[in-house]
Amino acid sequence: MWVLEELYMLLNLERFKGDVWVSSGSLFRNLHESISTTSCTGSPEFDPCHDEKAALILKFVAIATIFVTGVLGVTFPLVSKYYGFFKTDSNLFFGIKAFGAGVILATGFVHMLPDATEALTNPCLPKSPWSQFPFSGFIAMMAALMTLLVDFISTQYYENKQRTQVQDVPQVVNDNPEVYREGDGGGIHIVGIHAHSSHHSHNHKDVTAHSDVHMHSHGSDDDDEGDARRVVVSQVLELGIISHSILIGLSLGVSQSPCTIRPLLGALSFHQLFEGLALGGCISQAKLTTLHSTTMACFFAITTPLGVSIGTVISSFYNPNSPRGLVIEGVLDAMSGGILIYMALVDLIAADFMSKKMRCNGRLQVVSYIALFLGAGLMALLAIWS
Repeated sequence: MWVLEELYMLLNLERFKGDVWVSSGSLFRNLHESISTTSCTGSPEFDPCHDEKAALILKFVAIATIFVTGVLGVTFPLVSKYYGFFKTDSNLFFGIKAFGAGVILATGFVHMLPDATEALTNPCLPKSPWSQFPFSGFIAMMAALMTLLVDFISTQYYENKQRTQVQDVPQVVNDNPEVYREGDGGGIHIVGIHAHSSHHSHNHKDVTAHSDVHMHSHGSDDDDEGDARRVVVSQVLELGIISHSILIGLSLGVSQSPCTIRPLLGALSFHQLFEGLALGGCISQAKLTTLHSTTMACFFAITTPLGVSIGTVISSFYNPNSPRGLVIEGVLDAMSGGILIYMALVDLIAADFMSKKMRCNGRLQVVSYIALFLGAGLMALLAIWS
């Protein structure tokens, strides 16, 4: 009797191994099919609006137009601050920055994430695993969390760097009477040195002998941390914008349909202009050097035209409607969407709308909220044509 039981268990075990083998083989086969380069139904060759010559002309127009609008958007905050009508602490600056934040937020939610979901759930892809798990949302979530990690580490790095620079500054005390002044509570301030003395004395020896000296760097620690934070925000925001600008440029460049390129041209020009305003405002607030600011502005201005150029070159052999193209596009769109949503909500909207300046100015609150919703709404509306 036990022999029959052992034989039954052995047969079930072999059947289980066979099922696992079949399942594993099916999974690997599906993954292999998901990265194939064969065209899916509805490939560009069957597009009634397919016209390579007209599309090429429109691509050259797009490169020039998008470049000009990007330059205008990112340089306006950087140049106008020198003429006094667009200072970084003005209400106009906050309003335009809020409008740009709305544009970036809508780009992530309305443009990038839906495109990623559409690509990764395309019927051309096998149901296993692409239709069995919300990959677009998961990838966007992980990209946002990784951006948070980069944001945190970068902020700590710049804050520590500033503290080190302050500590390394040599302290020079001279006998100029203008250097010394009596502070509140009997303190003595000496050009970057705050000495708490027990006696109201202007004698240098008494100060050094009977005082507890604390270092300051022409501003409070909060100001230093704020400056470091602005530097990080500008650089991380540029990284997120550049990553998705390449993608949207590629999507225009690989298209051979004038019916697709025309609405994309208008949408991307609007997008570049106001996204550039938001980025230029962050760079202006960061108080970077002229060379550093110019470099960041140039990278932003050329990224989307560069993506269009690359897409134009590879359009002859790259098939965006193949399973491999759909997976690549979906993953990159989801990553870009997560980065943009994080940057818009955390580093732009929350940072400005929770600031003391915003809380104490009712008129600024109204203007900023209107600008925020207007930017998000107009950018979302462009999804109809793009």
